[in-house]
Amino acid sequence: MKKNRGFLFTLFFLFSISTFAQSADMPAEAAKAYNEGNKLYKAGNYDGAIQQYREALKIANDHRIYYQLGVTLKKQGKLADSESAFNEAIKINPNFDLAYNGLGGTYFQDGKFAEAVESFKKFEELTKQKSLKDQAKEYIARSLVKLGEQYKKDGNYPKALESLNEAIKYKPLDAAYILLATTYYENADYDKTLSTVEQVINMKTAGLKGAAYYYKGMAYKQKQDITKAKENFELAKKDPQYKRLAEYELNLLK
Repeated sequence: MKKNRGFLFTLFFLFSISTFAQSADMPAEAAKAYNEGNKLYKAGNYDGAIQQYREALKIANDHRIYYQLGVTLKKQGKLADSESAFNEAIKINPNFDLAYNGLGGTYFQDGKFAEAVESFKKFEELTKQKSLKDQAKEYIARSLVKLGEQYKKDGNYPKALESLNEAIKYKPLDAAYILLATTYYENADYDKTLSTVEQVINMKTAGLKGAAYYYKGMAYKQKQDITKAKENFELAKKDPQYKRLAEYELNLLK
């Protein structure tokens, strides 16, 4: 959960540094309403900002106005309306990279992970900045992890494995490896479980090493290698989240 919150914060941060595009080439009255909307947005008056953006759109059918409207609606949690605004921005300017980012972030928050993947892939394709391309790849990976999680819950293991392996190609996230390992484990593929959790264990920084040691222990238990199972459950015990589960398994192996 913490990882998802952090991801959504990063998406919002990208919104923040990318909004308020120049209005010099808009009709004067549209630019006036747009700029007033931006001021109200910065002040936290989202209702007022939305009203001004809608006034601006009566004068100019501009992708930048729709984009800023989408960002503001998302801030209010009006996800369907936000998606509609971003799609309008894309309809007007199909090469507007930030609109795909905004749309992807809204889809992600709305639990529409397949749609989020496609939007972030388009963002990664269109953006010219390397830093944004790298960020887009992380967004794609995290969306694929959530999509894989959905498939796994539905019992669609082939699609779960496909999504999780694709996620790792975009960015080797510990969450992707752990979910992949549990999917292999539930399908009784214990060798692949072991090789997958090893990726997390070998990471310099990973918040899920306790999970990796726990599932490594479980895989060795299924392979009847009790000594290695115990070794890994002992390591898993050091993680408060897996302490009780690891102790339970160790008690069974006494």
